[in-house]
Amino acid sequence: MRFALIDGAKAQFPVHRLCRVLGVSQSGYFTWRGRLACGRQRDDMVLLAHVRSAFALSNGTYGSRPVAAGSLG
Repeated sequence: MRFALIDGAKAQFPVHRLCRVLGVSQSGYFTWRGRLACGRQRDDMVLLAHVRSAFALSNGTYGSRPVAAGSLG
């Protein structure tokens, strides 16, 4: 979680400062950044893409239940 926070804030603050404030090493951050996503994370990203696509296809009118059910018309 800390590494994701650093990744999101690195445009506003230097990485070395973010690492120091959050109590992590720069090498740990850069190792984390170079790692591939695990299987569960990849599955979650695919699912998120499908949910966003279904929501977009409904012109933003479907809520969570119809999107989760996959009922697009």
